[in-house]
Amino acid sequence: MPASRPDAAGASEPRVLVVGCGALARELVALTRDLPNVDITCLPATLHNRPGGIPAAVRERIRRRRAGYDRVFVAYADCGTGGLLDPVIAEEGVERLAGAHCYEFYATSPEFAKLVEDEPATFFLTDFLARNFDRLVIKGLGLDRHPELRDQYFGNYERLVFLAQTDDPALSAAARRAARRLGLRYEQRRTGYGRLATTIAAVAAGKPAPPVTSLLEFGGR
Repeated sequence: MPASRPDAAGASEPRVLVVGCGALARELVALTRDLPNVDITCLPATLHNRPGGIPAAVRERIRRRRAGYDRVFVAYADCGTGGLLDPVIAEEGVERLAGAHCYEFYATSPEFAKLVEDEPATFFLTDFLARNFDRLVIKGLGLDRHPELRDQYFGNYERLVFLAQTDDPALSAAARRAARRLGLRYEQRRTGYGRLATTIAAVAAGKPAPPVTSLLEFGGR
């Protein structure tokens, strides 16, 4: 059973379980590699195709895995649940990532708001989405079988912005190909891990996570 780990000064760090979105798995592994008091369990990234299932899946994973941990943190933003994740967060007595989605916490809320204000018709990619574009977008939306649907899905977009977490030329090339396939103007912004990094560091150190106060959440309501 997990137990608090004493630090060099004799204080004990909390044992933390992070219940994460599968789309953040690589990033969470990178951020916790040197945090021995933090364990990760991830839910399937495909839940984003049916976000109504996220709250129940998060609740089940928390209840199944939380025994023996001092703290549970949910590495999901609202992620399309329309506010339905937050009652689970409150009832289970845990915290989640601030923001409406990963684009916001990677870019940070002010920068993301500016991107949307400058060009509302923007389609965003992250490292995960660039890496899995064919599987999740082309095949996931049936564009491999019905390419004529592209304009129905993406006809109102003007640009694709790749919010890059890493300096990976292969992912940049994949994002450029995605923009060409969708007929969109391409831009790239290097965000790094953004608030994901600072939040995980705070949680691991036993500090409060940044509050969920973004004005962008739930469509700006």
